[in-house]
Amino acid sequence: MIDENEVSAARERLAEKQAELLHALLANGPAPAGFDEQRLGVEKRALLSKRRGIVRVLGPAVADELGDRFRPLFDAYAVEHPRRAGSRAREDAAAFAEWCRAAGELPTHRKARWKFWRSH
Repeated sequence: MIDENEVSAARERLAEKQAELLHALLANGPAPAGFDEQRLGVEKRALLSKRRGIVRVLGPAVADELGDRFRPLFDAYAVEHPRRAGSRAREDAAAFAEWCRAAGELPTHRKARWKFWRSH
């Protein structure tokens, strides 16, 4: 017979290990016990590159305006702001742009002003 307490405890241990691994991969945390730090480093860089590429696609104007500063700025942002569970890529791109504006790397966002002409 299966002991539900043992199953529950095993699930909790697995969830803790998964959280440690995600923290290491996405939030620059330490490598969990039993994981190769070098291999985790490769995965960290790959995930960061993928995230950076998605933000570049979703915010090409920001990436273009930053030019060569885009990569180092995004990497610094990503370390400070790891993706949260349930967050969307568009939210991440918008938050990066706001972070750049707050840091003085981009001009403050101005709302477009439209002039409407009436024809007579």
